[in-house]
Amino acid sequence: MQDYREAARLDALHQLKLLDTPASAHFDRITRMAAQIFGLPIAAVSLTDKDRQWFKSRVGIEHCSIPREKAPCAEVAESRDVVVIEDFAAHPFYADSLLADNGTRFYAGAPLVTRDGYGLGALCVLGTEPRVATADELAALADLAAMVMAQIELQHAFGRIDPISGLPTRAQFHDDLADLARDCPGQSRIAVIADLARDDQIAKIVGVVGAARLEEMVREASRSIQDALGAERTAYHVGTTQFAFLSPPDIDVQAYSRVLEQGFAAMRATSSVRFVTSVAIGLRPFRVGEVPPEDVLRGAASAAQDARRNDGAIALYSAARDGEMRRRYQLLEDFGAALEAGDQLRLVYQPRIDLRTGQCLGAETLLRWRHPVLGEVSPAEFIPIIEQTALARPVTQWVLDHALDQLASWQAAGLDLTLSINISAANLMETDLIQRIQLALLARQLRPEQLEIELTESAMMAQPDKALAMLRELSAAGIALAIDDFGTGHSSLAYLQQVPAHVVKIDQAFVRALSGAWGADYVLVETMVGLIHKLGRRVVVEGVETEAAATLLAGIGCEEAQGYWFARPLEPDAFVEWIAARKALAA
Repeated sequence: MQDYREAARLDALHQLKLLDTPASAHFDRITRMAAQIFGLPIAAVSLTDKDRQWFKSRVGIEHCSIPREKAPCAEVAESRDVVVIEDFAAHPFYADSLLADNGTRFYAGAPLVTRDGYGLGALCVLGTEPRVATADELAALADLAAMVMAQIELQHAFGRIDPISGLPTRAQFHDDLADLARDCPGQSRIAVIADLARDDQIAKIVGVVGAARLEEMVREASRSIQDALGAERTAYHVGTTQFAFLSPPDIDVQAYSRVLEQGFAAMRATSSVRFVTSVAIGLRPFRVGEVPPEDVLRGAASAAQDARRNDGAIALYSAARDGEMRRRYQLLEDFGAALEAGDQLRLVYQPRIDLRTGQCLGAETLLRWRHPVLGEVSPAEFIPIIEQTALARPVTQWVLDHALDQLASWQAAGLDLTLSINISAANLMETDLIQRIQLALLARQLRPEQLEIELTESAMMAQPDKALAMLRELSAAGIALAIDDFGTGHSSLAYLQQVPAHVVKIDQAFVRALSGAWGADYVLVETMVGLIHKLGRRVVVEGVETEAAATLLAGIGCEEAQGYWFARPLEPDAFVEWIAARKALAA
């Protein structure tokens, strides 16, 4: 029965995953208080393992553990009662113990007991002189032990210790940094985040060898990082493969960068996943108490992302770059509200001109956002953000509905035009996209050929097989297709040949470089136009800003053009007025 109870007690202790975890400011504060109440130099939060007493917190003790044999904390854990030894030298059992041999004469320990009644260890105080413990001192020690136990249960209940790495979590980092701000305000520190693998590398590990291999990698990294930091410093597990820690106080950031670079290089040399992962390290210098804990961690994470983007192992926090990232996130949050607001988003239309006749054949639909605080936000800023999120679908639907409403209105007024609408790579993965487009056209009594779908080469290459299947269905439904920004993507000519596009749009970057006939830029555009024609597509040129460029492009054989030479993107009423004025001039 005794063996069964001990096995159950050890199981309860191990379930808490406290053993061999870093020091914590919460426990250290209680330990210091216990030493102060007794006026003694030594105190500890001691956990009773199978064959050792391991110290979660300690004051005046060099070692992190001692053997369990003849350690009074083991008696406290077993009995779940207060144990006082007034004089080790006179005690029949402990007189020849390790503690006695090292000069300990007094001991008092209060039990750490779980809600299920298992004794984990003790909060203890020790002295080098014999003494008596008063009732008030023992009552205070018992209260402090209860505080330790409450902290243990809080950490376990609220995820303060990560179950895989055994390290404190992000929440514990925040709490410990807040404690440090109270104890050492103004101290100069550097927060470090080590991101051990890219998202695609994580996905590959899990997909090929399973999640257990990823967990093994995390445990291996946590041991290496904590061993490198030593027992006096704490590593935190703050993301799937992200670890954080603080530098020693008042250290030069450049010197510390070199130390980190060497340290992580040494760890990587022995890592079991060194050939399939890459480390990125971010540094965020700060003064304790002057920067909120979340901003400290976020700043270090921002620097780690910079390190990854720049293909460098280490990057220093940049306030400007952090500001950009915060703005991007804020725009993403605000755009969801803009979709529902009804008065922030609008469509403008840039005319597309037949270069041979000068007639307006249609327009490209462009989305604009007037933010209630920031004012006009450039689509070059917000479109790339929303295309990578769940907002891609509702945004495309909003544009489709409002653009086709406008097209139907113009048709009713006698304007026979074609509208082109841009979609993203994410939209091509929507299985009901074609049905939604067909229903939208049918509801407004519009012909499929009045709508042209534009997408970039890069969007098609995200998942080329699925994209090609979707494009063929769109083409079969009678909807025109255009390849946008031709020449700037990464597709192959063999792939482009398979895309059932009616139109290829040459990116404005090539047109703006045109300086006259027979220059290198002219030869490049002429070659592209000839290639597109041989593939059986019409050519639309973007970014035409001068009459000379328009004339040159018409001479090469480009069918259509758009750009500021003809018109800037126009509001709906201004677009109608522009067409009327152009017809009047032609007459």
